[in-house]
Amino acid sequence: MVRHTFTARQFFTLSFFLFAMFLGAGNIIFAPVLGQAAGSHLFEAVSGFLITGVGLVLLAIIALARSGGAVEKLVNRVHPTFAFFYCVALFLVLGPAYVIPRTGAVVYEVAVLPFAGVVPEGVFDGTLLVFSFVFFALTVYLTADIGKMVRRVGEIITPCFIGLLLVILAVSLVKPLGAVGMPSGDYAANAFGKGFTQGYFTMDVLAAFVFGKIFLDATRRTGIGSSELNNVFIRCGIFSMLALAAVQVSLAWMGATSVSVLGLSANGGQALTGIVGLLLGRAGVWILAVVFFLTGLTTAIGCLSAVAEYFSRKFTALSYKGWVAVFGIISFFITNFGLTSILKFSAPFLYFLYPVSITLIALALLNRYIGYRSVYVGAVGGAAVMGFADGLKEAGLLPQGLDTVMTQFLPFYGNGMGWITVALLGGVLGYAAEKIFRLSGRIFENEPIS
Repeated sequence: MVRHTFTARQFFTLSFFLFAMFLGAGNIIFAPVLGQAAGSHLFEAVSGFLITGVGLVLLAIIALARSGGAVEKLVNRVHPTFAFFYCVALFLVLGPAYVIPRTGAVVYEVAVLPFAGVVPEGVFDGTLLVFSFVFFALTVYLTADIGKMVRRVGEIITPCFIGLLLVILAVSLVKPLGAVGMPSGDYAANAFGKGFTQGYFTMDVLAAFVFGKIFLDATRRTGIGSSELNNVFIRCGIFSMLALAAVQVSLAWMGATSVSVLGLSANGGQALTGIVGLLLGRAGVWILAVVFFLTGLTTAIGCLSAVAEYFSRKFTALSYKGWVAVFGIISFFITNFGLTSILKFSAPFLYFLYPVSITLIALALLNRYIGYRSVYVGAVGGAAVMGFADGLKEAGLLPQGLDTVMTQFLPFYGNGMGWITVALLGGVLGYAAEKIFRLSGRIFENEPIS
């Protein structure tokens, strides 16, 4: 019999499960570097960072809850063909093409490399090969049985890494390393805008689209009734995002107070290793290694399970477990190219996918007022065009003349947010077309999670 009561234990188990998938090893590395660079402009930078790194994630969860609980249902409002290619790209980027191998590489650099030593360039890195094999073998094993995964992650792994992370954060707050420094780089003149775009790199808005379906499947398997799924999804999302915000603010503060001792670090992994080494000594570095391993494992489990679930539905030649194995093997091979190579190709894809995803969230939340297909096409099309242009710019492929023109005439383009203007214009044109030509005559209806 299906139960219709939602116990406190279920709430915390599912909330920790959702929180753990978002708070991955890759996400922990951004806030400390932001804090170092923002300095006395920390409040403005963190505010922008929390909007895209946390606030929009909660809105994504609400948007999914209002559109049936699956990203495909939401993107279908643009067009089924667009939905297919968008979802395939989304799941691949958040799976074996980027996030999963990035996670493995980040865990290696923070949890293994400080103890193994740096391998000279051009020398075969056998340590990375062995580590990545063990890491992905464990990830595949934990992901293969989705029912057991909830208990393992929600009740065992997550409390362990939260406790370890709290130790590091508590010591940093009690005895900060130094005073907050002056802002540097783009944070001196545009701290909010820089923080806003840095939130892209957490990838949590995109992750919300991917994790939504797997979280709901896990919730059903605990015996939660269908009538409660919307409420459970949103409640667990609020808890998870409040916890995520608290962690990110603490990490940014750690970075801001460390710059006078460490200077500006090249990346977040170096920043955290240096901070923890100064605060807790060698034992602290070991604690950090355990934290990164556990957070990386939970992120890899969440991404691998979500991607395998999607592909097992769309491409039925392989079962869920078959796709888990395939994507685990692909992630293992890509991880061995190293973190630098993996990261080099990520930014252009993020600059394309994020504007489209944020626009979809906004449209889902405003659906009852402007939810015509023409509005979805216009707004998402505008965001996609500008996201593509921003991706080309990030890759150094955008023609200089076009970049100059858009900088001069397109509002917010210089801050990396010109897509907002174009998406708004596209949405307005789509709304006007609907009212003038009566293209569809009806608004999409939001549907409960079933």
